[in-house]
Amino acid sequence: MIRTAIMIDGAFYRRRAYHFWGEKPPEQRAAELYNYCKQHIVKNGHEPDRMSLYRIFYYDAQPSSRRIFHPLLQRTVDLGKSDTFKWSNDFYQELRHQRKFALRLGYLADEQAFYTLREKSLKRLMNRSLTVDQLTEADFTLEIKQKSVDMMIGVDISSVAFKKQVDRIILIAGDSDFVPAAKQARREGVDFILDPMRKGIKPDLFEHIDGIRTNAPHETASAAEDFRDSPSQ
Repeated sequence: MIRTAIMIDGAFYRRRAYHFWGEKPPEQRAAELYNYCKQHIVKNGHEPDRMSLYRIFYYDAQPSSRRIFHPLLQRTVDLGKSDTFKWSNDFYQELRHQRKFALRLGYLADEQAFYTLREKSLKRLMNRSLTVDQLTEADFTLEIKQKSVDMMIGVDISSVAFKKQVDRIILIAGDSDFVPAAKQARREGVDFILDPMRKGIKPDLFEHIDGIRTNAPHETASAAEDFRDSPSQ
């Protein structure tokens, strides 16, 4: 029996899930995530490689309740009263009720947060297909960085590998910050699989993993462009 741990970069998954399957209430997004992970273990009612699920680790950041100045509205916005704040907390609560889930929450560097134009809106503004007077709230996005999330992922990868708790790790993520931990896990004999959910990865990343497997649907080039402008939900 191959003991398998699934680790999820939450912010990445939520953006990608919104892109593929649209906006959903917290309980539906949580159920969708559980089913997505389950497909990595069971396909068509069978267990390939005789895998057993050790645990699903979900990494994200607590939503910010800070007040941030919005350049278009010309006033401060109370993030603690936003729909995103409530949605995130409800979503995390739903995950706590899901079987085999371990929730790991970092925090946001909200003291450095600011609103900025979305890439697509900036391009339209520069080619004059959009004017300043036509800008709406939808053209802006909140730039806010996570803290300690990548570190928690790396620590857990190393921990389960050194303790021989799993034989395989499936990481759902879209960047290469995990490479040092992946190297350690592979040295310990752990089979390391990456699920980038159809997002392109750097060619040299392949030498640090044991394979790529995804349950995400195929997408077009235009859809990939839209992903960069999708909201956090």
